[in-house]
Amino acid sequence: MRLDLAYDGTEFSGWARQPDRRTVCGVLEDTMSTVLREDVQLTVAGRTDAGVHASGQVAHVDLPSAVDVAGLPKRLARALPADVRVFSARVVPAEFDARFAALRRHYEYRVTDAAFGAHPLRRLDTLAWPRPLDLDALNAASRLLSGERDFCAFCKRREGATTIRELQRLEWVREGTVLTAHVSADAFCHSMVRSLVGALLAVGEGRKPVGWPASLLSLTARSSEVTVAPPHGLSLVRVDYPADDELAARAAVTRNVRSAVTAPERAAPTS
Repeated sequence: MRLDLAYDGTEFSGWARQPDRRTVCGVLEDTMSTVLREDVQLTVAGRTDAGVHASGQVAHVDLPSAVDVAGLPKRLARALPADVRVFSARVVPAEFDARFAALRRHYEYRVTDAAFGAHPLRRLDTLAWPRPLDLDALNAASRLLSGERDFCAFCKRREGATTIRELQRLEWVREGTVLTAHVSADAFCHSMVRSLVGALLAVGEGRKPVGWPASLLSLTARSSEVTVAPPHGLSLVRVDYPADDELAARAAVTRNVRSAVTAPERAAPTS
């Protein structure tokens, strides 16, 4: 069964279960287990960090066929806390895997450079930036980061995990005093989006040159110069999947860890 869900990450210590911590996975699994009287274990498309939100998260779970799938969101709405909701539940092919079958994840990061700070109704999902930001500089620096690269300079290292990712979109859009970074990739490593945003904000305020974030791609370890942007501006907004008959093939491809990129892709841009 596929679940489409959303949550306000403010009061959660991230997605993954942690001892003595309130997490999205912990709340959902415990609530669903109580409601369904079944042992529920969820697999999620993207494990978000503490304080990060989601409006388009996807998870899957294996359950007996007798479960009333159509009625599950309404039953869960009565039992879940107000900061997490399951929008829909539906039966999917056995080959569906929320994590490994995903084609790409889409995130948004909201920032405001308004002199008065974030709007009171958006203060929990919008970073207030104290200095004016140059949209053209943000996008010029962002374009130099696209493609399949080793993003180790922007990732917190995890043993056995690759930092090679295909960044398919990194674009900033301004609406009044609010700038939104639209970030899409086949997958993201730990803290990658917030690290990219942190580096780009330094460019946007004029503290670093346009080519500086891309120059870090030549590093073989995490850069101490990159400031990780706060979590509350970040939201997972959508996850894309292939057609049902391509799910198994996609999952098999994703499980093969990418171990190298070509020399031209690793070379740091000079502009």
